[in-house]
Amino acid sequence: QAGAPAGVWRSTQRGGCGRVSNQAGLLAAESHLLPSTWGSAASAGWPGSGRGRFPVSGWVAVLALHALSLGPAACVCATLTGLSPVVRGWSLRRDLFCDLSCVTCGPVPLNKSCPLLPAARPPSRHAGRGPSERHETSSQRRAHTLTVLFILTCVLGYVTLLEETPRDTAYNTKRGIVASILVFLCFGVTQAKDGPFSRPHPAYWRFWLCVSVVYELFLIFILFQTVQDGRQFLKYVDPRLGVPLPERDYGGNCLIYDADNKSDPFHNVWDKLDGFVPAHFIGWYLKTLMIRDWWMCTIVSVMFEFLEYSLEHQLPNFSECWWDHWIMDVLVCNGLGIYCGMKTLEWLSLKTYKWQGLWNIPTYKGKMKRIVFQFTPYSWVRFEWKPASSLRRWLAVCGIILVFLLAELNTFYLKFVLWLPPEHYLVLLRLVFFVNVGGVAMREIYDFMDDPKLHKKLGQQAWLVAAITATELLIVVKYDPHTLTLSLPFYIAQCWTLGSVLALTWTVWRFFLRDITLRYKEIRRQKQQSRDEPGRDEPGRADGSADGRTPGPDDASGSEEADREGVPAPH
Repeated sequence: QAGAPAGVWRSTQRGGCGRVSNQAGLLAAESHLLPSTWGSAASAGWPGSGRGRFPVSGWVAVLALHALSLGPAACVCATLTGLSPVVRGWSLRRDLFCDLSCVTCGPVPLNKSCPLLPAARPPSRHAGRGPSERHETSSQRRAHTLTVLFILTCVLGYVTLLEETPRDTAYNTKRGIVASILVFLCFGVTQAKDGPFSRPHPAYWRFWLCVSVVYELFLIFILFQTVQDGRQFLKYVDPRLGVPLPERDYGGNCLIYDADNKSDPFHNVWDKLDGFVPAHFIGWYLKTLMIRDWWMCTIVSVMFEFLEYSLEHQLPNFSECWWDHWIMDVLVCNGLGIYCGMKTLEWLSLKTYKWQGLWNIPTYKGKMKRIVFQFTPYSWVRFEWKPASSLRRWLAVCGIILVFLLAELNTFYLKFVLWLPPEHYLVLLRLVFFVNVGGVAMREIYDFMDDPKLHKKLGQQAWLVAAITATELLIVVKYDPHTLTLSLPFYIAQCWTLGSVLALTWTVWRFFLRDITLRYKEIRRQKQQSRDEPGRDEPGRADGSADGRTPGPDDASGSEEADREGVPAPH
């Protein structure tokens, strides 16, 4: 109290904080008590910092907010004392301001709490961080649970009380299912557990986690229907669906230069340059950002082309020309996407991750740059898969590659068995879905594999992605078992058998036989060293010989013979 301006204490002694004779003195007292916060406020020239009164609308808005949250008895006290924390967004000690001016309580000692207000919050777990980092974290972690609940209740109340329910049963069923999904998404966005990513906002990744649950439930519903009912059910999503797909010839003429076509001899190449070319490039660019390893991306890209060769007798969509497989897909689209993705990863790994709050940046250019960088990672983790370091990591990497390839195959087989045209928006939505959930799943798998002591269980998004991939495969098996049971051509079966035997042989040699061989060599070397050490410590070897005599020519030849035999020669 001794260090505060006298005008404030005069107003408090006159009868409370309903009338403050010196508003600038109050802010000066606040600046005196909390210099790290209110010093910056006063220097910035905000309303009420000595350059004019706070507007009446601001008083009314803050008074209404406190009336809703604290009740009428404490609204005046909380408004006048907690005005700055509410308007500015800082979490300050309100009992400290209650000591300055309080209508109901009167003057309270500086080390006491106001009985009408909640107790001061315990120290935050971010107390050791800087002010901008604390503000960044607190603003991102805020879920706005009460706000979402209030808006959701108002919407449901409007639909119930003010809208007339239509008589269309099908329309009401669709509307009820969509409303149920939206309510579940609202609950998940505000209450679900956060994942490893926090940019652009944790709620964004919680949303896709809930979408994963909805998609998995939809797949399970389709799985429990008959083949005909499952295909016709999609008519409720789009009336154009539920119709068999027309037969198409994807291979055709594979000549790069067609001499018979005088007008356009390269027409076969131009026919392949459709919308799927940029889709391949963008897809592999994003997959590289997920996997973060050039070797794994290249292996997945090449193996999928081998799968297309192997399964073209089942799906006509896999029948392509050789140059379409290896030049346009592997080298141009996939290779260029992987290259650009690796360059982006290199830039992200070299970038300095030191963040500053948006309102702490003085220039508009800096603010716009900060908004753009909000869509980049908060920090960077480099993936080092090291598949040959242990059997566990080797099996994990093989499992990741298998799930990637299976998810790619499910894209084509689901279109075939559910009669979805390749250009339908449901196919595009599924790809967008996997782009958003795949990065989180890969990070959770890497954390679980790299540090099992800290991450004792598989992450929730990785678990859902694995379940979705398995459920899609089961739908394909149930809806068209005849296509899947078509036997492979003999030469293709031989190639896959040979590749599997080679992979299994390398695994056994690398993680079993090689370790046994290295262990045996180490034991033999230790025994050899122990056998040689007693001879070196015998007495009388001051001049390098065991019996004290001067070494002669025979000794030199003996040492050469010993060196040739791999045994250390006596010195």
